[in-house]
Amino acid sequence: MRSQNRLLPFYFFLALFMAAPLAARIETERPPNIILLLADDLGWNGIGCYGSDFHETPNLDRLAARGTKFLDAYAACTVCSPTRAAAMTGIYPARLHVTNWIPGTKMPKAKLSPPDWTLYLEQRHATIAEVLRDGGYKTAHVGKWHLGGEGSLPENHGFDIDIGGTDRGSPPGGYFLPNNLDLPGAKEGEYLTDHLTKQALKLIDDWKEEAFFLYFAYYNVHTPIQGRADLVERYKEKLEAGPTPEQHTNPVYAAMTHSLDQSVGRIIQRLKKLGLDDNTVVIFSSDNGGLSHKGGNPTGITRNDPLRRGKGAAFEGGTRVPLIVKWPGVTPAGGICTEPVSTVDFYPTILDIVDIQGDPGHNANVDGISLVPVLEAPGASLGRDALFWHFPHYHAGGDSPYGAVRAGNWKLIEFYEEMDTELYHLKRDLSESKNVADQHPEKVARLRKQLHAWRDSVAAQMPVPNPDYDPENAREGAPKSLKGKKAKEKKTPQP
Repeated sequence: MRSQNRLLPFYFFLALFMAAPLAARIETERPPNIILLLADDLGWNGIGCYGSDFHETPNLDRLAARGTKFLDAYAACTVCSPTRAAAMTGIYPARLHVTNWIPGTKMPKAKLSPPDWTLYLEQRHATIAEVLRDGGYKTAHVGKWHLGGEGSLPENHGFDIDIGGTDRGSPPGGYFLPNNLDLPGAKEGEYLTDHLTKQALKLIDDWKEEAFFLYFAYYNVHTPIQGRADLVERYKEKLEAGPTPEQHTNPVYAAMTHSLDQSVGRIIQRLKKLGLDDNTVVIFSSDNGGLSHKGGNPTGITRNDPLRRGKGAAFEGGTRVPLIVKWPGVTPAGGICTEPVSTVDFYPTILDIVDIQGDPGHNANVDGISLVPVLEAPGASLGRDALFWHFPHYHAGGDSPYGAVRAGNWKLIEFYEEMDTELYHLKRDLSESKNVADQHPEKVARLRKQLHAWRDSVAAQMPVPNPDYDPENAREGAPKSLKGKKAKEKKTPQP
């Protein structure tokens, strides 16, 4: 007994010795790195783990197997710029007044005229990059920006480094370098996605000892549809070998998707090589649905089956997108979440993950909610009443201005030309093939009231009657081809 008592001081000092390094490690432990990967125009079923019958995406499939896959994830808008603004700020496009792709389609003889909307992301709104930079993170934007030109570029919104960001919505000059992007070290004939990936990897190498936020916004798979020759040939051979896929049959588009997947794989591998994989949160999604229609007619580029329509449309094919999140030690491997979530949730989720509060004034207007509860337990409920959309514009995809609300499994669409409504039960009718508004007038009235109240709460701008309306020429001004030259754009207004 006395010998045990003599050993007590020894055990006491041994415990102090062992605890000291642990305490120091906890004190100096770096917060998690954040990598946000945003594809362009990638539809809900565009990758293998979401049901593609042609595209090979082993790296994204592996990411989903190691993290959580969301089946009911939505873009904040049916086109790119508003969704990107929502991702950066956590605020609905309707509240930002950034409600169309910049600078938008001009249809001067349509029935309605769009409101005087904002053609850039205003600096009065905080961004993820600003908040993380102020919290000690290194911040970088790589790829597509499309939220304004001079005075509203990534470096004006919290990014230490910007590579490839402009006010343009598609790569000027196409996907093969040199194009009209000012890119460091561009090589003749190099594929744009490969080059941007090299730049992203260099940033990861340079910042391996620091906490960083990397926003890699891909140009893939936006038009022009151009793929690397080796991958195009791969998919041509796959088509010839048969059988012919039912959904996706475009070998060039498949090659673009494959390049996107390869890029994701290279980033994940670099994280592993540097020992950063276990301390990096990776988020992958898309800015809107796949481009499947032009003027209401199929484009031959992609399909979003079983979802109806695609980019620019009010239906699920226009807004439902893939979303995969891997948060090491938190997201269960192979997790599946069916909670409806939105791009507006990225901002509060990232702040919650890194435990940074952000600006209280900005946070008071944030429409998104943190997804941490469903990242920890994919079957949990977020307790959200509804998701909303507001698109007071016309689009080449063929749809007129509209608003929409999803509450539970019900989705109401209100088309602004006639203020008529369509109602769908998404669990029973994911393809939105049967409008049941006439069978459920009380549900229509309730959801319509909810939609109108939300529009008022965010000061949504509505389209107005057009005094120059010409029914026979209402589509005048819509792009004649989504594959050809880019329509002439007017200069983006400066903030």
